Amino acid sequence: MVSATPAPARHLPRQPRTVIITGLSGAGRRTCAHAMEDLGWFVVDNLPPSLLPQLITTASTSGLNRLAVGLDVRSRDMFEQLPVVFAQLDAQGVTPEILFLEASDEAIVRRQESSRRPLPLQGDGRLLDGIVKERRMLSDLRASADMVIDSSRLNVHQLSSRIAHIYGGSDAETLRVQVMSFGYKNGLPMDADMVFDVRFLPNPHWVPELRPQTGLSKAVSEYVLSRPGAQAFLDSFEALFAVVEPGYLREGKRQVTIAIGCTGGKHRSTAISEAAAARLRERGWQVSVLHRDLGLE
Repeated sequence: MVSATPAPARHLPRQPRTVIITGLSGAGRRTCAHAMEDLGWFVVDNLPPSLLPQLITTASTSGLNRLAVGLDVRSRDMFEQLPVVFAQLDAQGVTPEILFLEASDEAIVRRQESSRRPLPLQGDGRLLDGIVKERRMLSDLRASADMVIDSSRLNVHQLSSRIAHIYGGSDAETLRVQVMSFGYKNGLPMDADMVFDVRFLPNPHWVPELRPQTGLSKAVSEYVLSRPGAQAFLDSFEALFAVVEPGYLREGKRQVTIAIGCTGGKHRSTAISEAAAARLRERGWQVSVLHRDLGLE
């Protein structure tokens, strides 16, 4: 009896990590696409959603391992195809990540007026009418996004820096952390996963020699970190993050934004953010710091 030689195992092409870049017009989608291209991602912009499964298949067979696709709201019909497209991708074993860019109405109006370009859904109405339509159309997509970035107070370089932190480097299953200082008087950051309030600490603003300095200076940092409660806060913060970090990874979350606020975002939140980031780095996590409101005072 002659036994048949088993057929060699067939190795299926590895599916590329796929990120869909979408969001409100004027919120920075193209800036993000250019930043990811600079990081070595293969980027396709303004792709009709129906072509996404075919594109991923082509990328897979071509050996691409990182693919970013920009989708905008030029066509309501195209966006209505997305549930069917996501079902097709699920059947292919592909779960794309969704990066959603948003901004305040005021920021979008300012940017569109500067560029002198109408919004895709504006029609014959006002800019604000187009923004309202876009927010309504994109509400479900935003709710299911893996990463939401509010670019209202970010310039091009700050937004590109955030993208580099989130999507740069290797694709290892590690959690990337961004610690963001902010001032409550300028509004809460809408894209924060956790928010901490350090206004319980004495304000260096009321110390004449410290008032003109920031939390990045040694004098202000030492003042803030030596106040009663500062080290206890950092101890509790570090212990809390050690608890939530494994859960984030189990849920497939790659990026977390931690916001730390004081009144103006100049002294206390800046100093505490730097100290909190240093503690997380000592534990081996990848951490970047963004001082959202520094310089606005």
